[in-house]
Parts: sequence; structure tokens; C-alpha cells
Amino acid sequence: MQIGMVGLGKMGGNMAERLRRGGHDVVGYDRDPAVSDVSSLKELVERLQAPRAVWVMVPAGAPTQATVEELGGLLSDGDIVIDGGNSHYLDDQRHAAQLGERGVGFLDCGVSGGVWGLQNGYALMVGGAEDDVRRLMPIFETLKPEEGGFVHAGAVGAGHFAKMVHNGIEYGMMQAFAEGWELLEASDVVTDVSGAFASWRNGTVIRSWLLDLLVRALEDDPELADLRGYAEDSGEGRWTVQAAVDHAVPLPVITAALYARFASRQDDSPAMKVVAALRNQFGGHAVTAKEGQTGKGADAPGADVVPPAETDR
Repeated sequence: MQIGMVGLGKMGGNMAERLRRGGHDVVGYDRDPAVSDVSSLKELVERLQAPRAVWVMVPAGAPTQATVEELGGLLSDGDIVIDGGNSHYLDDQRHAAQLGERGVGFLDCGVSGGVWGLQNGYALMVGGAEDDVRRLMPIFETLKPEEGGFVHAGAVGAGHFAKMVHNGIEYGMMQAFAEGWELLEASDVVTDVSGAFASWRNGTVIRSWLLDLLVRALEDDPELADLRGYAEDSGEGRWTVQAAVDHAVPLPVITAALYARFASRQDDSPAMKVVAALRNQFGGHAVTAKEGQTGKGADAPGADVVPPAETDR
């Protein structure tokens, strides 16, 4: 089958390669001319035979919006656009309506698999019309793993909604592994922390690919000394929490995991400054001052402004 691929980065490039290995004719476009088969979206559309299929793998938000709008002016009735990025499901519904005015179909496809997808296949969560999904099944079959890894989740928006929740679950699982590792490292009881994690890979209820990847990371750097404890978020964790608010569904684990990522970006927590100041004020507890300054201890001025019976909280 012939397909156009817009965006040939780490994900898009590997997906295009997996499709080519599967016998498909892929015409790729990227802003980097070194990896692009054509010089523009216009040329990409001209290279494809009608009815066309164009897979978009660019960052969510403005880049995807601009790409969809440009493709809308180039494609014709019967063509299909597949958004395989991490777009918000409400954006999908808007894009489908825009393209639908020109008779162009739209599928949203949540893609998971990362840099390992080329070798192992990609998990695909698709939203859109049944006829459009059926037409693109040869592409989906090649991209997904040999067994499983595919769902037609529902109408437009369902694919990215499912992927959004998937990523929220991923946040919680990673945070649990991270907290367990920190506790093991802090204790003097367990002397082989990496070995403990490795032992969980078989026969335990928490065995998983994420655990395999953590063991791999610990093999390379047992103390994770080469890393800084700083974690970005792709935005889908935030969308998951917002969707939970919209639907009145409690997500305490995923929400806490998202907030933990925010905390990782603070060299000096403003909130903890307030906590330290309050502990000093009501209980005279020592505080850690910035370099070059002196912190108040229990006998410092102002430390006895609360009744002696007041205790720490």
C-alpha cells in the first residue's frame, strides 16, 4: 500500500522504515531535507496516487494544526489523514470536521512503542469511521506487533483519548518504581538494589516492560549517578488529570505522579520554604539557610512565639 509520512523524527522515521520493510511504498516529508523524499507537502501529495493516505507524525498543537490545514487545501474527496502524534482528542474532532468539509477522512491514532517500535512493533489505538479504519488496516497490520497491539477504540478522538489514559497510567507506574528504588537506596538493609529489581522480572506480579527497562538502566548506571532527577511531561498526563476532573473520576495516583514531575524541576521548592518557615515559627525547629546566611534554631529570636505545648505537625 502507498502512504505519505509527514514528520520523520525518532518515531516517524522508524515507522516509515518499518512500513518499507513490510513492503509498503512510503513517501516521506520532513523539514530536514537530509531525510525527506520530497521538498514540500504539495510535492508529497502530488507523488501519491488517489485515493491518498497521509500519516502525520509532528508535535501536537500548532505544528499539527498547521499541517492539517495545509493538507486540507491539497487533498481531495476520498483521501484520508491519520494523525499519529499526541494530539488532544478535542483537537481531533475539530480537525475531522475541517477535513470533512472537503470530503477528506480523518483518523486519530495513539501510538506507543517509542524507539523500540521499529523492532518490536507499535501499539496502535485508533479512532474514526469503520470504513476508513478498514481501508488502512494493511498499514496498521504492518506497524503493530505480531500479536495484539491494535484497537479501533471508537469514533474520532477515541484513539488519542485511549492513548492519553495509557500515558497517565504510565506516569503512575514509573512513579511507583521510582519511589521503590529511592526507598531501597535509602535503606541499609538491602545491599543489592539493582539485583532486587532484576529478581522481580520473573515470577512477580509487577514484572513488566517498564521494569525490564529500569533494570537495563541500572545495569548501565547502578546509582543513576549520571542523571539529574528532572523529568518533563509530554502534556498527556495533564490532559488525563483534566479529563478526570471533567468526568468527576478520582485519579489520585496519576495526579500525584504528575505533580511529582513538577516538583522534580524545582532546585529549591518554594512551598517547602513556607513549610520550613512555619515549623520554625510554631515549634522553633531549625531551618536550613541559604549559603552565607544563618538559619534560626530552637533558641533563635522568635522561636518561642507559640505556647510551649505546641508540637510539630
